[in-house]
Amino acid sequence: MSDREKLFTIGELARRTGLSVRTIRFWSDSEVVPPTERSVSGYRLYDAEAVARLELVRTLRELGLDLPTVRKVLLRQATLADVAAAHARAIDAEIRGLRVRRAVLRSVAHRDSSTEEMRIMHKMAKLSAAERQRVIDDFVDATFAGIPEDAPGAHIARGMRTMPPELPDDPSPQQVDAWIELAELVADSGFQERCRQMAMAGADSPDMPVDPNRVNELVGRAVAEGVAPDSAQGRQILRQALDADLPAAERRHLADRMALFTDRRVERYWELLGILNGWPRREPMVPGWEWFIAALRVNA
Repeated sequence: MSDREKLFTIGELARRTGLSVRTIRFWSDSEVVPPTERSVSGYRLYDAEAVARLELVRTLRELGLDLPTVRKVLLRQATLADVAAAHARAIDAEIRGLRVRRAVLRSVAHRDSSTEEMRIMHKMAKLSAAERQRVIDDFVDATFAGIPEDAPGAHIARGMRTMPPELPDDPSPQQVDAWIELAELVADSGFQERCRQMAMAGADSPDMPVDPNRVNELVGRAVAEGVAPDSAQGRQILRQALDADLPAAERRHLADRMALFTDRRVERYWELLGILNGWPRREPMVPGWEWFIAALRVNA
């Protein structure tokens, strides 16, 4: 009798496949590898096809497929290619989740976070790309409601929606921190109100009597060198950035208008989006504009 015609007991099957008798019996009871027939004494007997079937089941189980799915494949209720593709997608999602969890743990170690902070960080970081975008979209929709899309200030709303499609496959602790901070920032009512004020003001205000690039250059140097806005050198820098004949009242008005558009939280929003999107880092501009506003006010 050839092996193809021979029947095997569970014990013989276990020795041939390296699987335990208990596992084979469980798979047999689950009708994944049913017995070919039973002996006169009622013992289960299996043919050579059962050996090959067991090898396939073991492979699919090691790949993570559950027994009901394995059974569908073996009964040809689902193609192996379709099952493999679906399972590969599930593994991809699991890998992304594990990478985010690893990044959260690294961030916790870096920040020396408390247990509560870690819980919040993990909750926020594991949001799907769609859920993260929804957090930002809800913020933008609520903050800029009623502002026409073609208004000059509307570009602020459009830009603020610029979330990356998802956290990188291997997010750094800085990117996890950035997302957590961003989620906290958009929930701040004061931040929301400032963004709306900026958009509204940008929609109906004339051009300012200064060259922003020139101001950035001059005040950036002043901040770096520690020049006080109310010093003689500060007044000299202001004269270089602004028409010396500009009336005091217009200087105060300009200072008030610039203060509306100068907010460290708003600048931080763009910095956080830059970290998440991998944009090149830009030097902060708000400290320079704060210096310029202070110089305008003390020299008005």
